[in-house]
Amino acid sequence: MTLIGAIRLMSGWHRLIKQVRSKLDESLPWGSGRRSLWTALIGLVLAVLVTLVWLAGRYEASQVQAELEHDTANAVSDLRGSLSRQVQALQALQSEPFAPAEWQPKILELLRDNRDWLRVEWRDTSWQLQAFADSPLRGPVFERMARSEVLNEANQACQRAKRLNGPAFSSTYFLPRSDGLGIEVMELCLPVTQTGELMAYMVVTYSLQELLTERLGPTFGRNNELSFVEPDGTRLAIAGTQRGEQRVFTSQQLVDLPGNTLLLRMDGRRGKPDLFPNVLTALVTGMSMALITVMVLLTKDARRRQKAESDLAEALAFRKAMEDSLVTGLRARDLQGCITYVNPAFCQMVGWEAEALIGKNAPMPYWPPEMVDEYQQRQAIRMAGNVPPREGFESVFMRQDGERFPVLIIEAPLISVQGEQTGWMGAVIDISEQRRIEELSRASQERLQATARLATVGEMASLLSHELNQPLAAIASYANGSLNLLQDPQAVPQTLDDVHMALRRIAEQAERAGRVINSVHDFVRRRDQSREPVQPQALLDAVAPLMNLQARKLQVRVHMRVAAGLPPVWCDRTMVEQVLLNLARNGMQAMDVPQCRDRVLVLQVQRAGPHAEDAGVEFTVTDLGEGIGPEVAAQLFNPFFTTKAEGMGLGLSLCRTVIEQHGGQLEFEAQTPKGTVFRFTLPVATA
Repeated sequence: MTLIGAIRLMSGWHRLIKQVRSKLDESLPWGSGRRSLWTALIGLVLAVLVTLVWLAGRYEASQVQAELEHDTANAVSDLRGSLSRQVQALQALQSEPFAPAEWQPKILELLRDNRDWLRVEWRDTSWQLQAFADSPLRGPVFERMARSEVLNEANQACQRAKRLNGPAFSSTYFLPRSDGLGIEVMELCLPVTQTGELMAYMVVTYSLQELLTERLGPTFGRNNELSFVEPDGTRLAIAGTQRGEQRVFTSQQLVDLPGNTLLLRMDGRRGKPDLFPNVLTALVTGMSMALITVMVLLTKDARRRQKAESDLAEALAFRKAMEDSLVTGLRARDLQGCITYVNPAFCQMVGWEAEALIGKNAPMPYWPPEMVDEYQQRQAIRMAGNVPPREGFESVFMRQDGERFPVLIIEAPLISVQGEQTGWMGAVIDISEQRRIEELSRASQERLQATARLATVGEMASLLSHELNQPLAAIASYANGSLNLLQDPQAVPQTLDDVHMALRRIAEQAERAGRVINSVHDFVRRRDQSREPVQPQALLDAVAPLMNLQARKLQVRVHMRVAAGLPPVWCDRTMVEQVLLNLARNGMQAMDVPQCRDRVLVLQVQRAGPHAEDAGVEFTVTDLGEGIGPEVAAQLFNPFFTTKAEGMGLGLSLCRTVIEQHGGQLEFEAQTPKGTVFRFTLPVATA
């Protein structure tokens, strides 16, 4: 029991004192009742003091036990951490091929650092011993008993390690020593794997005694006795010291290891709790003074009772004022459905006086005549208790002048002091204004939706006009070239082949324009575009003809660099091709200035990260233009912002939206010594 429990017990006794005094005042004369009350109070004071002393001892003992359990949990955590670090040290030796001449010195160094290790062995997959090393800090562990006689536990641990593909511990067993004594040991088996194949096993023999002494003794063995025990209480190893105190506290914790579980026990001796701890001494003194004060104040009980009655009258008046000031109507009914109470807000709501409503039963005066039968059935269900309490429902009431208005009714059972239900209390809220506001909100929402649809139509028109410029320009270029070839009266078959090729290009660009219309339509409607796995080279090949037309016109050399062995990307092919075209066209136009002599545009595709296999594929478009100024860079991706006289300012904004829909991000940076690099990443298509 804690201090809070003691305080609660004291509060209960205080209430009991008041009840005893009240009963004595009613049944006994003033003199005899007063003496009996004083006797009872003195007895209660003594009982409180004795009980608090007992609680003090219980409290201090519980604190000591809780501290010991906390230390045990910390010891288990430290032990697990030490074993985990040792496993990591052994795993570090697996990074190099096995060579006995190099392996032996490293193992001896680890044996010197870890006194709880007795022996380390290297065995192949057929369980043949390849190399071993005994601890240089003590004699050979298997001097009296041959190693072959106790291989069973290590073999089982290695089988478990093979199944777990990780370290595994064996069960503990007793190993006799040459001095006539013996120790409890445990085996750790660590599989050695290279490129996913099992190559050998590394087996470490632990001494449980040294494990306790080295890993837990310096921290937890100063004031406690540590031991590994069997479930029946048999001690396997002991470490630490105990003070010569009389009382022993014990805590046990399981040490879960891969393949084995040890039980760690910690025994701590503590002295008997002080008779009065400091905190409880102050508490006892304070409570004793409080009891004495209560006994002295008994003479003024009459005055306090009179004041309590006055306060009660004020509280009732305050409650009545609160009920009268409420805007929510309150209505109380008994179990038969008769109205027993209404507040002024309810009377004002229905237009009837309280005297005209109290005592009324169904049908109520504020029920609309056409709904009387329905309301009577609903009231019968409510009175039967078949409706969950505090379940709000809407209804329609009628004022005295015949006006109907909607209300929300929330009813709950009325419970008496004895815990019995005496009726129902209902809260009635006029929701006429709420319904009017909801209707206005609904009309406003419809107007907003209509405005949003008009904005969507305008956005679609802007997108189509922007994205169709490139395929339509290509169609016009191929058509004009075909007309020029056909007007030549000395056309040769090679010229006709060029015309056929141009007509095929016209058909391809017309089909591309159709795909653009569909993709933009889906983009504006915010639907998921049809995505498919596409090779990065195929994306560049699809936009190459259009880029070459623009490049010849602006005298720009286009270099495409695609890394070998790139996986396909998961994307909407048409929209990503538009992104590449927009970025390439912007790069060419950035170099269309007289001072730019080296007009080279580089499109490069490579892995997004050198070490992340699933990081995605990165596309970069690099130009050698004059670069982007800080004032332009701040609003480069804003819709309708453009530095071109004939531009619409939608290209880069749409490119960024498309890439973000694919889970990437469109970024740019300055190129040294001049130029700009735009890059984005597309996800890799999984199986």
